[in-house]
Amino acid sequence: MTGVLASQQIKALCDDGAIRLTQPLTQGQVQPASLDLRLGQIAYRVRASFLAGRGRSVADRLQQFEMHRVDLSQGAVLEKGCVYLVPLMESLALPDDIQAVANAKSSTGRLDLLTRVVSDGGVEFDRIPPGYSGPLYAEICPRSFSVLVRPGMRLNQVRFRQGQAVLDDDALRALHASARLVDGTAVIRDGLGFSVDLTAGQDGLVGYRAKPHTGVIDLDRIGAYDPAEFWEKVISHDGQIILDPGAFYILVSREAVHIPPDYAAEMAPYIAMVGEFRVHYAGFFDPGFGHDAAGGAGSRGVLEVRCHEAPFVLEHGQVVGRLVYERMSTRPDQLYGAGIASNYQGQGLKLSKHFKG
Repeated sequence: MTGVLASQQIKALCDDGAIRLTQPLTQGQVQPASLDLRLGQIAYRVRASFLAGRGRSVADRLQQFEMHRVDLSQGAVLEKGCVYLVPLMESLALPDDIQAVANAKSSTGRLDLLTRVVSDGGVEFDRIPPGYSGPLYAEICPRSFSVLVRPGMRLNQVRFRQGQAVLDDDALRALHASARLVDGTAVIRDGLGFSVDLTAGQDGLVGYRAKPHTGVIDLDRIGAYDPAEFWEKVISHDGQIILDPGAFYILVSREAVHIPPDYAAEMAPYIAMVGEFRVHYAGFFDPGFGHDAAGGAGSRGVLEVRCHEAPFVLEHGQVVGRLVYERMSTRPDQLYGAGIASNYQGQGLKLSKHFKG
């Protein structure tokens, strides 16, 4: 059987010891096609982001880069602009035919928390090779807001894949013909392209831009914060905005996206030459995203955008990213949005769940 492992298969990996837990699984930790990873008790403040490298352990590299340790047991603030490494409550002893890929959770990305998984011997962030046996760490760098964290918080998620699961363009066209993956014309080239929506109603609102000087966000507080204290509204009446270097934006896709129950998807860059900005942090789309019993109604994708070196004019309908679809190994017992705590099903332009409204 090939494909992305479903929730029931992930639970079986836990039972078999391929996923090792220092604490029992918590409710909602196993998602339709992924496992949420939990922060441990200590954060290491490090001088710089790093990879372990072949034949080297993260613990050994920490001796080079550690500055000080932060006890998370009673809650602690991770400061904006600093880099931290946190051992996770989950470790792996994967079979030789199963690999893993990690990503930030949706709410993590919408707070501009650069959060990546690091493993022993790793030469890439968020990529864990088949047969890996060892600990996992979360590298956390708050970019826009300082955050209050505690042990057990779930900032990252990991998927498990057996064999080749990615759909090529011909298979993707066939799937779109049968399941309608987006409303409107499907732009298929190394995945399904999606564009930015910069149309607006009378108020002109097309997005939000993070304010540079704000208070701390407690990641356990849901619906607690006034958006106006952390975000500026981005207004446009002509279908374009200018992205400022170093600024972070929340925008929304023009297309309503549909992920059928037997598939999952990951957001990926379109091509680097379209502009000096990044359009994804939280990149997993679960089976059932934008799906309903009548077919695919679709939900729009929220875009987490950071501009790099130069100001850049972003225009309505510009293709900014692509969705890479993958087959599921089997259909999950539970789909996204179907009776589980899915915060962003049916979404439009939406900030993270920590903000009011």
